[in-house]
Formats: sequence, C-alpha cells, structure tokens
Amino acid sequence: MKDAKPAPADLVLRNGRITTMDPARPEVSAVAVGEGRFVAVGTDAEVAGRIGPSTKVLDLGGRRVVPGLNDSHLHVIRGGLFYNLELRWDGVPSLADALRLLREKARATPAPHWVRVVGGWSEFQFRERRMPTLAEINEAAPDTPVFVLHLYDRALLNAAALRAVGYTKDAPAPPGGLVERDARGNPTGLLVAKPNAWILYSTLAKGPRLSAEDQRNSTRRFLRELNRLGVTSAIDAGGGFQNYPEDYSVVDALAREGLLTVRIAYNLFTQKPREELADFTRWTAMTSPGLGNDFYRLNGAGEMLVFSAADFEDFLEPRPDLPPGLEEELEAVVRHLAERRWPFRLHATYDESISRFLTVFERVHRDVPLTGLHWFLDHAETISPRNIDRLKALGGGIAIQDRMAFQGEYFRDRYGPGAAAESPPIRRMLAAGVPVGGGTDATRVSSYNPWTALHWLVTGRTVGGTPLYGPSNRLDRAEALRLLTVAGAWFSNEQGRKGAIAPGQFADFAALSADYFAVPEEGIRGLESVLTVVGGKVVHGACEFAGLAPEAIPASPSWSPSPDVPAGPAHARGCSCAI
Repeated sequence: MKDAKPAPADLVLRNGRITTMDPARPEVSAVAVGEGRFVAVGTDAEVAGRIGPSTKVLDLGGRRVVPGLNDSHLHVIRGGLFYNLELRWDGVPSLADALRLLREKARATPAPHWVRVVGGWSEFQFRERRMPTLAEINEAAPDTPVFVLHLYDRALLNAAALRAVGYTKDAPAPPGGLVERDARGNPTGLLVAKPNAWILYSTLAKGPRLSAEDQRNSTRRFLRELNRLGVTSAIDAGGGFQNYPEDYSVVDALAREGLLTVRIAYNLFTQKPREELADFTRWTAMTSPGLGNDFYRLNGAGEMLVFSAADFEDFLEPRPDLPPGLEEELEAVVRHLAERRWPFRLHATYDESISRFLTVFERVHRDVPLTGLHWFLDHAETISPRNIDRLKALGGGIAIQDRMAFQGEYFRDRYGPGAAAESPPIRRMLAAGVPVGGGTDATRVSSYNPWTALHWLVTGRTVGGTPLYGPSNRLDRAEALRLLTVAGAWFSNEQGRKGAIAPGQFADFAALSADYFAVPEEGIRGLESVLTVVGGKVVHGACEFAGLAPEAIPASPSWSPSPDVPAGPAHARGCSCAI
C-alpha cells in the first residue's frame, strides 16, 4: 500500500535562504505552511510535493528569511495605547532633525493635546552629541505642550506643558523627584528623577488620552509597525499606570476579533505600594497563567512584584539602597504566586539587589519548589557569577534588553570601562546554561526596533557608537538571533511551539530587506522586513511583496504625530528593496 500523499499546503515559499533556528536543519530554501503552522521544511524539491491547485506559491528570490522575532520584554500594550500620541526620535541622526520634527508636530497638534517624545533615543545618536536645551524646545513649540522624556532620569517640559500640569512657582513639587527652579523659584521645565522615576510617570500621566476608538486604532498601528520590523511575538512586562483589567480592554477586544498581528503573552504589574499582595490575591482568583489563546494569553506576574524591591536604574545617580523591609514583602508575594504555580518576573538591575532577591527565592523554594515555574529576572546588568549559579539552581532565567545601548555611556562614566564590559555578562549567563532571552524594554527608554538590540548584541556598541564590550562578551549573529527567536519561547512557556522554522511550529517568519548574515555590522540596525507572516497570514508586505500587504490603517486622529513610516537608520539612508 502506497503512503498517502501529504495534503496540499496553503502557502509555499521557495528559492530563499531560510534560517530555521532548528539545529537538525539550520538552513533550507523552502517551507510549506498549512493551517497556520509549518508542515514541511527543506529544499525546493522536497517541498514541491506540498503544492496543490489552491496553494499560493511565493518566490523569495534569494531573500534571507528568519523566524519571527520575539521580544521577551516589551511594553506593547501600553505602547499601543499611546503610539498615535508619540513623536519618535528613534534613529534620527541629528538634533537639528529632531527639533524640526518637534516643530512640525507642534504646529499640527490641536489643543489640549501634547507632543510627547518618550523613549527610543539618546543624545549620543545625534551628530551634535548633546540633548536639546529648554530654550530650543520652547522655541520649537511656544504654544503646544511638549514633554520630552530622557531615559528614566529626567524630562524636559516647555512653558506650555508646565502650565498644563500646574507646575508653578507656588505649587509643591510632586513626590518622587525634583522640579528644577531658577533663582526666583520658577520651574525651568526640567524634571529630575531623584530618588526615582515617579515624577516622570506621574507627570506624563497628566496628559490627555486618546478616545477608546483611537486607542484601538493606535494599538493596531503599533502592532503593524512591529510587523514591519519582523516582530511576530512579544511578552508584555506590564508597566506603571497600566491597570488590569481596565487598560487591557482594547487589546482584549482585538484578540477576540482576531485582529492581533503580534502574539502577546502578558504579565500583570502591581500598581499600588504596600497593596501588592492584595493585587495578586485578587488576580490569582480572577484568572490563571495560560488562559487565552495562541495570540493573547496570560503569562504570569511582574515585572513589578513589590515596590520596595524596585532597584531603579538611573546611571546618573548612585545605586539605590533598597529598604530593609523588602524581604518580608517580596516573600509574601512570591510564596503566594509559587503556591498557585504562577510564573513571575522581577525587574533587577544591580547584583546587590539580586543577592537579596535570591535569598528570598531560596527561602520560598525550600517549601514550594520554583523549578519548572519559568520564573526569571529582567535586565540583570551587574549580576555576578555566583548569583547566576544561584539563579540556575532555582530553575530561573534571565531576560536581557538593550538598555545599555542607550545608557552605556552613563554606566561607563560612573562605574568604569571594566564594569561596562560585562554589563550584562551575556556570555557568562549562556555558559552557565541559564535560559536567556533578548528584548528591548521599549517604549519609554529603548527603541522598539529589534534590530537595534541585535546590533548591540553583535557589535557591543551603543547607538552612539561607543564600544562597551570586547569579543569575550559579544555574540555572533546566529547566537544573537537565537535570543530574539527560539530562546525567547521559554519565557512564555511556549518552547517547541514557536521561535523556529520547523514542522509543527507556528508559521511566523520574516523575509528581510537585506541578508542579516552578510550586511556590514552597521547595516544590521537598518534591517526591516519585506514580508512578515504570522500564523500563515501575511501581516506586512513591501517591495516585491507589497501587493500582498493588508490594507493600510490610517491614523486616528488624523493629526497623530506617529508617522506611517518613522524616521530611523533605514529611512535616513533610503531603504532599498534590493537583496
């Protein structure tokens, strides 16, 4: 009896250079997709048997294809709600260009709305190698409120924004920071995050929000923008002023309607100091990890577990000493989560803080094993070899992000080149066998562009070109790509389901504007996708695949400062469709 002929595929791509991230077959030329998953992976000849009368066949023309990029730490839900309100300076090459964009958007923005620049840039990316002055911001926008966030250390407000938020000579300073004043006591417009970033969060929250319908439009456009860069999955790390379930209603509705174009696994982030355990007690009674579907599902708790454990990273300031009571508060929350088998993540920058956190985790582990829980630390820039080993013994992982690409100059100046050379110690983590995932921590510090993160991992340089790492702490291109594809699946407990181009896995992939493995190192930052497919469906198309692109989503409101194609390295040089 002859073997049954395999069913025809829905989609076949051939004549490509396809990086699979599957060690059994690292590179192939063709794939077949059926019912949203890869059904065949191999040579053109091997996949040809999957072509039937209704199969759509695409010739990749030698394009490099990679698995869809997976950002293990992206504030995608909050970022989507505000995308249409934000002016992005990601990749803008000069301060003069940045101020020109600010001037244009201020003229187009109607009252009472603001122009907000809230992350993705560093003054070191500018040719001028400096920040804008308050005088320059006021000249560019004399009447429209402007809020410019610089990392998590300061914000610049023009005079109109000071009036809008009520920061006057006689008004008391809000908690959690400083309002700079001139000799007469008048606020200058500079807000300083000292001792923490609360003043920045709370001031930004005073601005007008979009309507529910515009938030929906904004979220869809942000997801499409991520698709343009080849992103197909993200783990949402929660965030300040991101309340559950209220601020999840837009993305939840899009998920129910089948309109998400990025797979989102989300973590719940507590919002109330000293009420953290009450938050998690309520949430663990409402829902459970894994609840949802392949596009939208609960992942667990964090990255904020208790406010007393927040080791705020501002490398312009000394490392903060965390309060003595954090162990008791953190243990209560972690024990509650572990007993209910909730995975968790925790923001952790400094080794001194990590030592204290791990002591708590070890205490819980003696009673309620953490192994198999897929818990992890975020950031871990200064984690020591000893603490890497302690974390591994507890079955934890580490999600690293390219924050040093934006803050590396400040870290090096404070702690020295030697410390900067292994912050974070990526190679040590990998050598220890700890699960490591890559990401961006966008949108309020880093850019959401994953190619910026890949450039940082490969070159060891900041967005301003400052070298941080020597060869011993840099990754080759395949290793770096692994962190933003298959390795990230561990952090949402989806290993074997996504991250590789292999039979049975989700058909998520991107054909690139140039060959990631062949372009010069500086060219990595300018890469984008010309064809992005999620679950077997085309969600982005450009160049020869432009005819396959889904219908564009015009911005709503129409004056949105977020352009359809933002400024960035690729567009600054004129992105080409040539392979």
